Order: sequence, then C-alpha cells, then structure tokens
Amino acid sequence: MTMPKAIYPGSFDPITYGHIDIVRRARKLFPKLIIAIVANPNKNALFSVEERERITRDALTEMGIDGVEVTSYAGLLIDCVHKLGASAVVRGLRANSDFDYEFQMALTNRDLDSDIETVLFMTAGKYSFLSSSIVKEVKRFGGNISSFVPDSVDKALSKKFASQ
Repeated sequence: MTMPKAIYPGSFDPITYGHIDIVRRARKLFPKLIIAIVANPNKNALFSVEERERITRDALTEMGIDGVEVTSYAGLLIDCVHKLGASAVVRGLRANSDFDYEFQMALTNRDLDSDIETVLFMTAGKYSFLSSSIVKEVKRFGGNISSFVPDSVDKALSKKFASQ
C-alpha cells in the first residue's frame, strides 16, 4: 500500500507560524507532505520563488520538522498535484473569508479531477489573524515579529528590507 501524499500549496512569502501549524497537523494525516510554492505572476511577492523555497526549508529545519519536501510550480495547482503524484491538497482556514475562497477552489479542482481531495485545516486560534502580509508590514516598520515567524524568517526579512 502506498502512503498518501498531499500538497500544501501557497505563496509562502514568507512562511509563518500559522503555516507551520498546518504543516505539523497535516503530517499527522499525510506521511508524505510537499509544500508547493506557487510562482504567481499576479502577486507582487517580496521574495523570489528560489528565496521562498530556501526560507521555507530553513524555517522547517529550525522548527525541527523533517520529511517535508519543498518545491515550486507555475500554472494550475491540479497539474502540480498530478506531476508530484499526490492525492490530496491541504489548505488552511483562518476566517470565513478564507472559507469562501477555499470552497470555490476546492470545487474547481474537483471539477478538474474528481480523484483529488481537498483537506481544510482550521488554524490554531492564536494564528487566526496572522498572514504573511501582516508579518511583512510589521517588520517593514521595525516591529517585533518573533511571535509570528521563526528566527530564520525574521533574519531573511531583515536582510531583504536592508537591501531595499
């Protein structure tokens, strides 16, 4: 029997403790988990795809999480799922507004391939407000983000903002 494999897609610009919470919980259900960082030309990312991959790997290592692959993709998520041989998509929910979007995406993906399931994880309450955008905004203006991201992410943000 093959072990179920899931993809956790997102921009991860950068990864936060909210994302890490979802990774830890998804690993309990999916022995094989792949974080798939999307190269979305419609989003104005602070970090390049390559930087986001490195930052994500560094954060997982710092948090003692092993066995999670990190990759990137462009195009349709369902094509990435097929390419990587996964049977499920993992997504996190913070609020009702997330649900509306994720529900629409899950139904669209189901229309594209009815064999792929979407599994939604409600984030831990303490991360329900947390987003990569908020982290970047707080850091950009000199705020303390140590309760939002691992130290390696904080350092990557410091370095990025210092170079701008």
